[in-house]
Amino acid sequence: MSASVALLFGVHAHQPAGNFPHVLEEAHARCYRPFLETCYRYPQFRFALHFSGPLLDYLFRQHAGDMALLVRMVERGQVELFGAGDAEPVLAAIPNRDRLGQIAKLSRKLAAHFGRTPQGAWLTERVWEATVVPALADCGIRYVTVDDYHFLASGKSAAELDGYFTTEEDGRRLDLFPISEALRYRIPFALAAESVAYLEGLAREPGPAAAIYFDDIEKFGIWPETYEWVYEKGWLREFIERVLGSGKITIPTFGEYRDRVRPRGVVYLPTTSYIEMNEWTLPAPAAHAYADLVEREKRAGSYGVSKAFLRGGIWKNFMSRYPEANWMHKRMLALSERLARLPSAQHTEEMHTLLYVAQANDAYWHGLFGGLYLPHLRRAVYAALLELECMLDQIDTRASSQCLDLDLDGIDELFLRNAELQAVVKLDGSAAILELDAYALSQNFGDSLRRHPEHYHRHVLGGPAAAHQGGGIASAHDRVDLKHDISGADLEVDPAARTLFRDAWVGAQGDLQPLLDYALRRVDGASVAFTIERDGVTLQKDIGVCGSRIIIGYRFAGAFDAIGISGFECAIDLAMPSCDGPGAHYLYRDAVAGGLGQPLDLEGMTELVLVDNFMGGSLTLRSNLPVGLRARPCYTVSQSEGGFEKIMQSVTLTLAWPPDAAHASIDLSLEIRKHSA
Repeated sequence: MSASVALLFGVHAHQPAGNFPHVLEEAHARCYRPFLETCYRYPQFRFALHFSGPLLDYLFRQHAGDMALLVRMVERGQVELFGAGDAEPVLAAIPNRDRLGQIAKLSRKLAAHFGRTPQGAWLTERVWEATVVPALADCGIRYVTVDDYHFLASGKSAAELDGYFTTEEDGRRLDLFPISEALRYRIPFALAAESVAYLEGLAREPGPAAAIYFDDIEKFGIWPETYEWVYEKGWLREFIERVLGSGKITIPTFGEYRDRVRPRGVVYLPTTSYIEMNEWTLPAPAAHAYADLVEREKRAGSYGVSKAFLRGGIWKNFMSRYPEANWMHKRMLALSERLARLPSAQHTEEMHTLLYVAQANDAYWHGLFGGLYLPHLRRAVYAALLELECMLDQIDTRASSQCLDLDLDGIDELFLRNAELQAVVKLDGSAAILELDAYALSQNFGDSLRRHPEHYHRHVLGGPAAAHQGGGIASAHDRVDLKHDISGADLEVDPAARTLFRDAWVGAQGDLQPLLDYALRRVDGASVAFTIERDGVTLQKDIGVCGSRIIIGYRFAGAFDAIGISGFECAIDLAMPSCDGPGAHYLYRDAVAGGLGQPLDLEGMTELVLVDNFMGGSLTLRSNLPVGLRARPCYTVSQSEGGFEKIMQSVTLTLAWPPDAAHASIDLSLEIRKHSA
């Protein structure tokens, strides 16, 4: 028998919940359509394909002709369809009941469209925990793909990873295919001839050994330079033709290979993800140390041996690293539990669809691709959560106030609600609002993101990376491009969360003294009172939800001058869907006063309207006393496959009262209105 290698080739296609329609259309035009059309011309080139459920729905709805092409490719045995959780959740991060529901939903969808029920599954972000095995197996999934790094971290050698292994959990079996990191970095970035030569070099006798590739299809047209490289310059066509023309490469599907070849044995993998993700999960100081250690190992020439033992973090670290992700995640878990408690007769398909959308992975993490920094992705999660919460409230009405430690951080939160609004107050001494929901708009106006320290910030000011050396094009992992001008000031870290109605004294020298020791005095229905005392000076702060308004009252007593206080400030961070786009503006005294991405300074203001046409609503801020207002956009610096960029997270309204006003009673209100259609 001659030496041979079986190329098990797979691609994964997904677009985040909440992504813009023009992004979906561009992805289809530059990637999904040309990829399918190119592969269709070569029926003998066989591969696996995973589409996330919502993306598959979109393509069947908007591009039925291309999906008909895919149906024919499935029917002729060219394409093996892979399943997964329908809305692309990280299975390890959701309850088992929802794992079962999500996997089964996509499998039913594939059976309905293609007449095939998947036996293989794509594991979102290759996040592996053994706890996901039972749900996968119980839904008829027989094998999944994970990175070869997972196996190396379990003690396997690279030479052993030319086939698949078996694992088990709670009496269920699952087979595991190791995805080759070497292939992920070559395809499609290296020259097609080099990639095929590398594959041929893996051939052995007796065969067939397996060379396993499964990665994002977006690398074939959406990543920088890839559309020209893959299609206009013909990389994909050349690669396929060279593979088909090779006497050493066979191209079975994953299922066929598994049917013909026995597993390499049993394996138990550690909790991990792909090697880049393990770095992204680490807080900046730990990530610096990890990256420096990796670099030292590479310079010493020992990284190839040691990398299996240089472990970064795990995916769930994102919940402990980013309070905003943790809060969103725990809100999702609570609503999942609340839905599960309902009698089954009261469940609807729409409820489960909303829950599944809220479990989509993208908005919960951040790395080169994760979308926690993208407001429109977080907004999609909150919109689904709030729509579901509204449905559940109509069946099982909640009390107007509830106190609990939802996010498990050791500090209670107080939920104040009525049928229109919900305000969540953090009982950490700040008496600030961390979530403000308008059910009619399905919008959380507290959905901002503080400026966190990030490992990659130390690379931002170094300038663009050098041009790619050698044949092929650079991977996004190797780029240091600047999409915006970024200064050191843009990288300053926020000392606290970007909440609503956080307060500070103004000292005699103009210094701010944040108020962080409010004491809870009483809760009365949908309102709460706090007080703070300092050397005979007393401030009472009242927060209440009334109809479509959130009402804040301040009552001052005492000799402020005696303790060096010259004024009072209140900061309000509002997450507006349009951000700095053209769909939103300030309205002051019936005239447009600029966009939300522009600075605005007003003296003697008593009313300001923030209009957001994309949202279809407006917010009206009112003060009983004239107040100085300073409005500024809040930007964060993040990375993406396109480079480093500044993203507006919220608009910060700072209200400042002079000393005489600080001795009076201040009443603020924020009214939220939905515009009529």
